[in-house]
Amino acid sequence: MKKNGREGQPNYTNVRQRLSFLLQLVCPHRVSQINLEETGRVLSIGDGIARVYGLKNIQAEEMVEFDSGMKGMALNLEPDNEGDVVKRTGSIVDVGVGEALLGRVVDALGNPIDGKGIIPRVGVREPMLTGVKAVDSLVPIGRGQRELIIGDRQTGKTAIAIDTIINQKRFNSSTEEKKKLYCIYVAIGQKRSTVAQIVKRLTDTDAMKYTIIVSATASDAAPLQFLAPYSGAAMGEFFRDNGKHTLIIYDDLSKQAVAYRQMSLLLRRPPGREAYPGDVFYLHSRLLERAAKMNESHGGGSMTALPIIETQAGDVSAYIPTNVISITDGLSVSRVGSAAQTKSMKQVAGSMKLELAQYREVAAFAQFGSDLDASTQQLLNRGVRLTELLKQGQYVPMAIEEQVAVIYAGVKGYLDKIDPSQITRFEREFLAHIRAHEQELLKVIREEGQITATTDDKLKNLVTSFLGGFKA
Repeated sequence: MKKNGREGQPNYTNVRQRLSFLLQLVCPHRVSQINLEETGRVLSIGDGIARVYGLKNIQAEEMVEFDSGMKGMALNLEPDNEGDVVKRTGSIVDVGVGEALLGRVVDALGNPIDGKGIIPRVGVREPMLTGVKAVDSLVPIGRGQRELIIGDRQTGKTAIAIDTIINQKRFNSSTEEKKKLYCIYVAIGQKRSTVAQIVKRLTDTDAMKYTIIVSATASDAAPLQFLAPYSGAAMGEFFRDNGKHTLIIYDDLSKQAVAYRQMSLLLRRPPGREAYPGDVFYLHSRLLERAAKMNESHGGGSMTALPIIETQAGDVSAYIPTNVISITDGLSVSRVGSAAQTKSMKQVAGSMKLELAQYREVAAFAQFGSDLDASTQQLLNRGVRLTELLKQGQYVPMAIEEQVAVIYAGVKGYLDKIDPSQITRFEREFLAHIRAHEQELLKVIREEGQITATTDDKLKNLVTSFLGGFKA
């Protein structure tokens, strides 16, 4: 480096570089610690809503901090437009035209809005086993699917979700990462005692080691109940985007919508149907669309969503239930779910769906007449026993191979001569028998994933020999 005048002094040709160098020599610490902040003033505050003036460059949903250290989120951005300058452009409205628009989706000004490119998602094809016979056999769920749990209070919605979490223990205990399914339970607007009971149940069953619980209870502020599902979804996306599998349960989205309605009314947004704001559909659609099965180039991970909706007096035609039904209905149970169903379950449960549907149809008018033909009576007898067979206790999820063995006995007609009141006892004793003496057969069903002719013969002999010693 060339020297100038004094020994060791660099030769600066740029005045700005020299000034910067001198400033750093004089105050080396202060220059690097200059921190420019944009601040505003609180005009009014009440009901958890603060109206602030002066933040010119703030973004939507940006986090802000008050003097007390309390955090807030910018929801309504209301710029002052009075007195702004308007100028002519000298041109009229025009849009882009040409053959390049073929096959594209454009807005009213001709700008492309379809986001062309490789879609990072693929169809659902792996089973997400709940351990509940009625679900795994009749309404199977795949990894990456969105399946709605809807019903009145105290109908067992949360029970299905907790059973599903407990059932994942058998997969998370394996060393193979692709089989593991991490669980996230988002409690929205529930009592703290209820959340504590769920935590205790999951702890007692050793399920907390692979579970995250996001809690925004009824005593928490409405913005926290609004944010909780999105926080849970962000945690789930970490696993999904890193090639892992996760299950997220929103319990329940009805209370999130109520919290959002409260916030919107306080922000003086115009109310719509049932006083909900106009964008309440977007509130849930942007949340549930984050559940997906990624393709192999994006890691092959998945996030499965089980949203829960609580209805009032069975009214599924209310605003929020119909919204969430329409969002989750995009994934058909008969097509998408069955594509992810294990072949062995599909083999034994395929006829059960039809038999139960026919049974419910016939049972409706069979109570008005006593003289039924033999085929109708047989249909009623089979339907009663299959319904009893699908009953299951809480917190006792079943492995898929055990479900297959039990349902096989029902659909093949081996239980037609057993009194319906004895079906539960038969299942209990039959499961105890195969767990003790037929582990090899269960292993074959689990690993092969289908019922071959040899396995079918073994199952037939097993059920027949057990019924020979079963005292109804």
